[in-house]
Amino acid sequence: MATPSTATPENIVSLDLADQSLREVNGALQEARAGYYRVRNPRGVHALACGLDGPIEVEIDGHAGYYLAGMNKEARVTVQGSAGVGVAENMMSGEVWVQGDASQSAGATAHGGLLVVEGNASARCGISLKGADIVVKGSVGHMSCFMAQAGRLVVLGDAGDSLGDSLYEARLYVRGNVKSLGADCVEKPMRDEHLKELDELLARARCEGVSASEFRRYGSARSLYNFKTDNIGFY
Repeated sequence: MATPSTATPENIVSLDLADQSLREVNGALQEARAGYYRVRNPRGVHALACGLDGPIEVEIDGHAGYYLAGMNKEARVTVQGSAGVGVAENMMSGEVWVQGDASQSAGATAHGGLLVVEGNASARCGISLKGADIVVKGSVGHMSCFMAQAGRLVVLGDAGDSLGDSLYEARLYVRGNVKSLGADCVEKPMRDEHLKELDELLARARCEGVSASEFRRYGSARSLYNFKTDNIGFY
């Protein structure tokens, strides 16, 4: 579950996509700098709650389509359902919580903030990650964290093929099984510093009863940082 809100029925602003256009709803959210907003009847619409630029709270009452909460800055967005391709894409800060599943490329290129997926995330979760934290309480699909440069991916379930392919300096923590590792991704030891940071992140993502000691850590072997003829088959 997402972090509990302090909102009460009296201070919730309701926006309804059954009566308002997507442009009107997004415009209201983008202009806001405070408050709690509930968006009703999202009906899988694409690009909802994109470009938010203030410490507001947004609750999406249903499923959302592509690029939900893209480019988020400071806002906390909670989806009472599942999200389509590219949820929290290019997020800068804030939090995005998906109560259901996420489609491909969840958290793609995200620079900061926290993305939590209560269910599963599909292929390429965290692709080209640039500094954000992603916690998936289910499993992730193939090519997750492909070319991830910084940040952390935490998977409580399993990971698909080619995890961390062409990885840079992102840290990957997986509790379950990894089908295969991508080029230049290797398992690394869990030192005290990693156990501490992972326990803190699990607590922040409200993963009750889960210990960092249950995870394995993966990172870059750094053999592809510079071009080598011997490695041409991996480029």
